[in-house]
Amino acid sequence: MPDLTIRQYGDPVLKERTREVENIDGAVATLVESMIETMYAAPGTGLAANQVGVQRRIFVYDVGDGARTIINPRIVESDGEWLYDEGCLSVPGLSWEIVRPNAVHMVGLDLDGNEISIEATELEGRVFQHELDHLDGILLVERLDDAQRKDALKILRSRSMDLGPSDPDGLSKLLKL
Repeated sequence: MPDLTIRQYGDPVLKERTREVENIDGAVATLVESMIETMYAAPGTGLAANQVGVQRRIFVYDVGDGARTIINPRIVESDGEWLYDEGCLSVPGLSWEIVRPNAVHMVGLDLDGNEISIEATELEGRVFQHELDHLDGILLVERLDDAQRKDALKILRSRSMDLGPSDPDGLSKLLKL
């Protein structure tokens, strides 16, 4: 059982930009191991450090080739457009079609401190963009168009107030008082 808790929508830590990792040491390796375990248990495709309350620029992911880690990631190039249904471990059970670039070129460091450079498309590229957004304090609800965002916020508000899905505005609960 993972020892980390995934922070949910509304937690202020998710809105903060994370800080660069200066020293890749045993503490970072231990954090990464726990993040991978937490990601798999969720289950998810990617997990950023601030989603588990750690304000460092680290994310883990697995798009089918085994778990990988990118430290201090940056996207240096992007191209194209791809509409895809995207969800988030910090906004569980919900997903929306979101347009993002189809191809990205990401640079960063691996767990050994070596520079890495990865050109990714489709799902892998989307995971990179999604996790980098987390590290920049941006949630996927901020990537929605106006109509999607309005619906999403209604659902998320009802969750935070513990309202049932059939009563997203809380009126039924108020009428029973």
